[in-house]
Amino acid sequence: MEWEMRPGGMFVQRRQEPTADANANANANSVMINITVAHASSLHHLFLATHSTFWDVKRLLVHKTGLQPEEQRLFFRGEEKDNEGHLHNEGVMDRSKLLLLEDAASEERKLEEIRKHNEMLKASEAVAGVRAEVDKLAERVSALEVAVDGGTRVADKEFLTSTELLMRQLLKLDGIEAEGEAKLQRKAEVRRVQNFVDTLDSLKARNSNPYASIGKAVSVATRWETFDSGMGSLNAPTSISSSRDVTQDWERHD
Repeated sequence: MEWEMRPGGMFVQRRQEPTADANANANANSVMINITVAHASSLHHLFLATHSTFWDVKRLLVHKTGLQPEEQRLFFRGEEKDNEGHLHNEGVMDRSKLLLLEDAASEERKLEEIRKHNEMLKASEAVAGVRAEVDKLAERVSALEVAVDGGTRVADKEFLTSTELLMRQLLKLDGIEAEGEAKLQRKAEVRRVQNFVDTLDSLKARNSNPYASIGKAVSVATRWETFDSGMGSLNAPTSISSSRDVTQDWERHD
């Protein structure tokens, strides 16, 4: 360290004159260059200052390649370059060519994401196939419900068959491996099938119990009585005759 005396008798450190390297760096900061970066089958052209770092190059390549800076590996003259390295210090000049490779770990993550996406699509299609079958069975359950509500005696075999068909669809859902949105779809369909099974159990119990339809038959007759003023059809619903039969049966049991 060299010292010099300033006017007034004060000693201060001698000021250093700019060196040739410093002048070269200063000049490099003001120079703009064009470089080409090869990636896969594409060539990307960049215009930037020579004092830029390789990290700056990676940032400029994000919107061109879709790769984040940490997913990129830059090579110049066969050597991978550090993010902190400056272009002019590494010999990168106007019209220089660099090579960009995707990080292996990043590529594996993307392949894993693609695999999961394909599996989710496959699971969604499988759930949709089951849903279509359940829709058909839903019509069958609705028909049985209308019959029981109308007082029609249905063979127990109809309820057993419908329940068995629904349970088969439930087994199909259980065999579908799903994640994400597909898993939620499967769960919703399982709940839907279970609700139909519960409905069939309830209908079967009502169909087997002759007393269960009395209340409904009486309510139908009561609603018919409200039309005595002349509104609506003059013919009584067919369910009244069945309600009278049920009432007579009940009186005999009493």
